[in-house]
Amino acid sequence: MMNPTLKITATLAAVGVFASSTFAQEIPARAGMVAAEKSGAATVSAKPAVDSVDIAKKLANPIANMISVPLQYQFSRGVGLNQGGSEQTLLFQPVMPFNLGGGDTFIVRPIVAGVRETSVQTAPGQSFSGYGIASVTLESFYAPNTNSSWIWGIGPYAQSPSGNSGKFGSQQTGAGVTAVVLNREGPWTYGLLGYQSWNVGGNPTFGTQNNLYGQPFVAYTDKQAWTYTANMEAQYNFDTHRTSNPLYVGVSKLVVIDGVPFSFGAGPMYYVSNTPGGPSGWGARATATLVILK
Repeated sequence: MMNPTLKITATLAAVGVFASSTFAQEIPARAGMVAAEKSGAATVSAKPAVDSVDIAKKLANPIANMISVPLQYQFSRGVGLNQGGSEQTLLFQPVMPFNLGGGDTFIVRPIVAGVRETSVQTAPGQSFSGYGIASVTLESFYAPNTNSSWIWGIGPYAQSPSGNSGKFGSQQTGAGVTAVVLNREGPWTYGLLGYQSWNVGGNPTFGTQNNLYGQPFVAYTDKQAWTYTANMEAQYNFDTHRTSNPLYVGVSKLVVIDGVPFSFGAGPMYYVSNTPGGPSGWGARATATLVILK
């Protein structure tokens, strides 16, 4: 029979060997966990911070060197000959800049407009309700590097009726030139965007493309990435000698969701003047914009 003292000693030795073996196995595992945690922490800390205020200011600049994908919903009243109808418009208008070198850029902005009209009187005793594509517009700007807070851009403009029936706008094709000039001064962004288009073919029954458009705008962006905006979108038609002129005042907020910037905004609008059968009175607008960082 083994001496009790020797038996206890042997047992303790076995436990010690087992514990040492287990502890030795745990060391690399915990070291791996710590390394993984440190690696994860390093990855997170190395991720570039998103400057919300800077992005919000760039969104107020129509020729900023930044990719954005805005969706704009607009509700208008007073549509039709008796001003008893309503109109809902959804604009998809991505902004795509191309670097030309030396700080110069070329910005392309296609705009697709979907429209839904309700109870719009088209003739005495006749009204229309339906939805469709109103037009496809292409705006472009060559924007040189000015080395100044003042910047400008100019380029070709085109609009296609996209085969609409005339219920949602002109069936003519328009071509012309578009331009913008603006200043970025501290939290302020203000300027004027406009275009001149001429009819290059199509049916004039539902309106023409002989238009002069001007949009003065001003925006103020605070340190919390809130932007307060006001603009007027005056469009004068040379054939009807009438101007549609909605005034918009709104507020938007730039938020970052999982590293991706989004801007959400809304506000009321009022038609200071309108064309025959066009929207009149009060309306509203809401926007949602995705920003794609390079």
